[in-house]
Amino acid sequence: MMSIWVTGSAGQLGAELRDRSSQAEAQFYFTRKQNVDLTDFKAVEAFILQKNINTIINCAAFTAVDAAEAQQEAALKLNFEAVRHLGELCKCHGVRLVHISTDYVFDGTAHRPYPTHAPCKPVNFYGTSKRQGEESLLDLNLSNSMILRTSWLYAAHGSNFVKTMLQLGAEKAQVSVVADQVGSPTYAGDLADFILENLIDFKSETTEVYHYSNSGICSWYDLAVAVMELSGTDCSVSPIPATAYPTAAARPYYSVLDTGRLKQDFQLRLPYWRTSLATCISKLQTAV
Repeated sequence: MMSIWVTGSAGQLGAELRDRSSQAEAQFYFTRKQNVDLTDFKAVEAFILQKNINTIINCAAFTAVDAAEAQQEAALKLNFEAVRHLGELCKCHGVRLVHISTDYVFDGTAHRPYPTHAPCKPVNFYGTSKRQGEESLLDLNLSNSMILRTSWLYAAHGSNFVKTMLQLGAEKAQVSVVADQVGSPTYAGDLADFILENLIDFKSETTEVYHYSNSGICSWYDLAVAVMELSGTDCSVSPIPATAYPTAAARPYYSVLDTGRLKQDFQLRLPYWRTSLATCISKLQTAV
């Protein structure tokens, strides 16, 4: 039986993978920093060998975008150094690696979806640290492995924009949301399904790069409006420019990923973002 290690199990994608793991015929190990510290090289190698790991799905990351500006060393340690060490161990022990990355490796100045081969020019340190992690894996060129970029991730688990809007909608009569930054929201449950159905025994000669997001494009404002509508929340949403909501880290204005290669190679139709949003909101409301 396959032995699969999911890192970052406390995060949105890690939790969704845990929820669905019984669907796959494999032995899963879910860890967070308290179980195995990915920055501890010896502990990581010991875990791989003790559990006879075949595949690692690396969901662990320093994802606090604004905090990364002030905590650059911590962001590099997890998003770059730990990823490089993980890749070196996977290459040494013949382990498959699926590494989750981000749309923030791009600068957001494009006017059409970013293909996997587009030049990477991050506009914040989070994106920079994630790109350095990607580059370390591409340099190692692992076989049977993948860098999987996604965008605007949300889930019933963890902290995210959708849950924040639901909370604000319950507390306020009106909220203001940035309307001039666009992307493709991605339900982590859909991404988890894709990973479990296609990637735990993925085969390739080199480290491949793919993009996964739900289909369709919207702004943060559009997404907030949809959250209120689909949840039946009586809260109005007002559009504002990004300049009216300053943050420590710059955000890309256009953050749409081209998923064409993934759809072609895996023969997929990706769920529409609004349909998946409705699924997640229904799950959240049922759990209350």
